[in-house]
Amino acid sequence: MTEKTEVIPSQHDAFLEEKAFKSRTVLLFGEINNTVAYSVVKQLVALSGESSAPINVLVCSPGGHVESGDVIHDIIRFIEAPVNMIGSGWVGSAAVNVFLSVPKERRYCLTNTRFLIHQPSGGVGGKASDIAIQAREIILVRERIAALIAKETGQTLEKVLDDIDRDFWMSAKEAIEYGLVSKSIVSEKELT
Repeated sequence: MTEKTEVIPSQHDAFLEEKAFKSRTVLLFGEINNTVAYSVVKQLVALSGESSAPINVLVCSPGGHVESGDVIHDIIRFIEAPVNMIGSGWVGSAAVNVFLSVPKERRYCLTNTRFLIHQPSGGVGGKASDIAIQAREIILVRERIAALIAKETGQTLEKVLDDIDRDFWMSAKEAIEYGLVSKSIVSEKELT
């Protein structure tokens, strides 16, 4: 018989979360889903309610659920406090949509960050009529994502649609040239 162990956050974890909160830093790591979106949004709203000083969001995420990323994106634009977006590790898929929620001058990355843009995908199943509806929705999301990337990077919509047709990887330098990032930094002292 296997014994179930409950994971209880340690005092150390609580201490680190408190320190991150006091430093006005939100961590967006791992796959984006409803649970992650709720946690990030809760922190953003609380920090903005406390002060209009800038909030730093550190992103290292392969992406995930598009609509969960949309919630984070929209709340970042909704709150009063300005947000600095800092990519690290990799910023992919729906995480790029979150990354693009701030003005270009507030989009940074650390030197080894990689970026991935591509069209959305989804598991499609069910009746033919349901599959047709799901396919139509995926196409609409692809067009919306491409329009956001084009608007926020200065690339043409046609170029973005072509680029996201397949996985399109960029280094930090390439992401700056593409318009995703304003600059690569090595120290938080470089944040404005």
